[in-house]
Amino acid sequence: MKKLIFFVFSLSIGAACFSQEITNPAPQGFDVVRADIARGNLDTITYFSETVGNNRNAVIYTPPGYSNEEKYPVLYLLHGIGGDEFEWLNGGQPQVIFDNLYADDKLEPMIAVMPNGRAMKDDRATGNVFAPEKQKAFATFEKDLLNDLIPFIEKNYPVKSKREHRAIAGLSMGGGQSLNFGLGNLDKFAWVGGFSSAPNTKSPEELIPNPKVAKEQLKLLWLSCGDKDGLIDISNRTSNYLKENDVPHRYEIYDGNHDFGVWKTSLYKFSQLLFKPKDL
Repeated sequence: MKKLIFFVFSLSIGAACFSQEITNPAPQGFDVVRADIARGNLDTITYFSETVGNNRNAVIYTPPGYSNEEKYPVLYLLHGIGGDEFEWLNGGQPQVIFDNLYADDKLEPMIAVMPNGRAMKDDRATGNVFAPEKQKAFATFEKDLLNDLIPFIEKNYPVKSKREHRAIAGLSMGGGQSLNFGLGNLDKFAWVGGFSSAPNTKSPEELIPNPKVAKEQLKLLWLSCGDKDGLIDISNRTSNYLKENDVPHRYEIYDGNHDFGVWKTSLYKFSQLLFKPKDL
């Protein structure tokens, strides 16, 4: 995936034009399986998509101590252009990161849903992942997410359904989706994160046409990227616009490229801020 992203989306404007300092990395061992701690549970779920016209799959993580007697906020965690609902599991093992954070009492109990962000009948990450119809399917996923997946989760799991209890984040293409869908539907999402967001990300003026409304409704707007990432200009331009319009956000730059080293650190830090009152 990394080579494909750089080959197609390589940008000439990079970290040299942006002066923000590199942020401290996640602590050693944050993504290593620990013995003798409580663990969450992973399941693959199937829901019917009216948008696509067939059944679709997603992976769901429920936290340690999960109970149908409680209600939980939800994080929708999206993959990149070359991945599918298993990309986070295969490359980032978010369940390990979450389990360790729960063991350290650093995470609010939440459900994490990892869907397939390619909303088309054959949504496999095969063949030419950059084909126009496949790129279009990533945009179509907004409708699938809002009209099919979220209602399924809210019908079948004990979740809180108000916007204040719903977050969206993703890596690369999924980062662009998260910014596009989250900021474009502030009535649905109050917590939004883009990790190494790709060129599918809308322009800042399109993402936030009304900064005043965004300031009032967002609980957290997060951007992160590797300092050697050829796509960093997309995160830079978004952060610059937010600064110019006085929209609170957090932008972290790590020592890294367009890879899971950056994305795992992003998830580790982003997730700890979710569903908590916190001034940025």
